[in-house]
Amino acid sequence: MPKPKSPFTLAQLLPQEETLEIARQKGELHIGIPKEAYFQEKRICLTPDAVNAIVSNGHRVLIEKGAGNEAGFSDKDYSEAGAELTEDTKKVFGCPMVLKVEPPTLEELDMIKPKTVLISALQLKTRQKSYFDKLAKKKITALAFEFIKDEDHSYPAVKALSEIAGTASVLIAAELMVNAKKGNGLLFGNISGVPPIEVVVIGAGTVGEFAVRSALGLGANVKVFDSSITKLRTIQTNVNRILYTSTIQPKNLMKALLRCDVAIGAVRGQNRAPIIVTEEMVRNMKKGAVIIDVCVDMGGCFETTEMTSHDNPTIIKHDVIHYGVPNIPARYPKTASISISNIFTPYVLEIAESGGLENAIRFDNGLKNGLYFYRGILTNKAVADWFDMPYSDINLLIF
Repeated sequence: MPKPKSPFTLAQLLPQEETLEIARQKGELHIGIPKEAYFQEKRICLTPDAVNAIVSNGHRVLIEKGAGNEAGFSDKDYSEAGAELTEDTKKVFGCPMVLKVEPPTLEELDMIKPKTVLISALQLKTRQKSYFDKLAKKKITALAFEFIKDEDHSYPAVKALSEIAGTASVLIAAELMVNAKKGNGLLFGNISGVPPIEVVVIGAGTVGEFAVRSALGLGANVKVFDSSITKLRTIQTNVNRILYTSTIQPKNLMKALLRCDVAIGAVRGQNRAPIIVTEEMVRNMKKGAVIIDVCVDMGGCFETTEMTSHDNPTIIKHDVIHYGVPNIPARYPKTASISISNIFTPYVLEIAESGGLENAIRFDNGLKNGLYFYRGILTNKAVADWFDMPYSDINLLIF
């Protein structure tokens, strides 16, 4: 008897692997932007143009009145961009997603509703354990914008603010040389017949690179020191100039500091910035020389540095002017706000397109890297190590 013919081909009968598609469903966001309460913080994380782009995509933005004033953006600008405005701080913190520049204070965390998504800076070194206890209690999902990674594995927010700090350090030095008490009265520029300003930059990262660019642009003689040959090589390639570069050797550094008019410290460590310039080295510097310690927020790389404020930015030690303001970009609130906004906006729209933060971090590893709290569970190893707290791998919580 002939074998009955199968309606299926052999290929169709072979077992196939099952592919499940994760559907991207667009979500609606309701974002709250409170006024920054932190001392001398003038920045805002979304410009009116950014708000307009977010509102045009069908989302709601609630801004506390006056939040953008210090950065040069009026309530009218935000209102015309489509934002809702309120004087009720509690209402702003009550939104399902809260965007801030500085991390919220404990009082502000009290106003945040449980299960809120918080996106702000973390500033790990200034946090207390009580901050994380409160996040856990309220089951908050929190993203630190300094931890978010780009496609090229760099940190876009840190890079943007480092560019501002590097450029600003040279402009501030130029100002202090003529306006500060005991300033040496030199013009930061290359004037015919006048020897140029001598600048020493310690650290060849982003801050160092932008300080070098600005100093060269003004006609200074620049010497760069770093312990990494790769970074020194990269900085020469990036600024497209042959520079004096050296590894950090006390003899060479001492020689450069003796002659310099401006010294800029831009070295960051894992926990504390290493002290590279000792008090003895500072004592031997020129009278009226200027030190700008950009890494003062991490302890500073000059032994004589002390933390100062925008109101009283300098102290004088051994006849050398020291500038130790930790938050240099806040001095330029409009530039810094536009820069932060450029980084925030695509991520906010991406979160919405993906149907919420949970889906967005499934698709975007760089965004996932910024997550340090997920529904009240600590997910960041650096935070866990710093505070000796238990943490869970985010990949085990999100499938």
